[in-house]
Amino acid sequence: MDILHHVGSLAGLAQSGVDELCAIPGVGPAKAAQLKAALELGKRAMALPLSTGTRISSSSDLFRHFHPLLLDLKHELFKVVLLDAKNMVLKESTVSEGSLTLSIVHPREVFALAIRESAAGVIFLHNHPSGDPTPSVEDRRLTDRLVEAGAILGIRVLDHMIVGDGRYISFADEGWLSGSSRTE
Repeated sequence: MDILHHVGSLAGLAQSGVDELCAIPGVGPAKAAQLKAALELGKRAMALPLSTGTRISSSSDLFRHFHPLLLDLKHELFKVVLLDAKNMVLKESTVSEGSLTLSIVHPREVFALAIRESAAGVIFLHNHPSGDPTPSVEDRRLTDRLVEAGAILGIRVLDHMIVGDGRYISFADEGWLSGSSRTE
């Protein structure tokens, strides 16, 4: 039995649901769960550690950590990384899980967590399941709203990164955090 033959590739295996795997001859629920668990362990092993006290010095640091975790997701996931005054990680958290093309994010949810954890700065990131990290108009508007809310609260928004298939776009690297990211 060659499971990869049925799903096409490792990416196909990662994107297959348990029900799809169980449809393959010789694969039952237990074997499908084992395969999904092994893939998840592999993703976590590939991700660089991002734990409390880790210093964030570049967008590429974040990409190396989050890309393996966000790879092959079929829905958008919006995360926030909370930082202290020296850009050391306090905590990372998932703010919202969305659909294939949309994740609903409210500034109050993001900043309530930042206030509770006494964060001096935040970095936002989310994935585009299409694999293309180009920001949408909605991504740009949301980023502007989050930057404005952070300024009012005295919490620095250091970046908003969109992760795609093997690449990313950083609003900070592009110079889009000063309110110049609007494309109307």
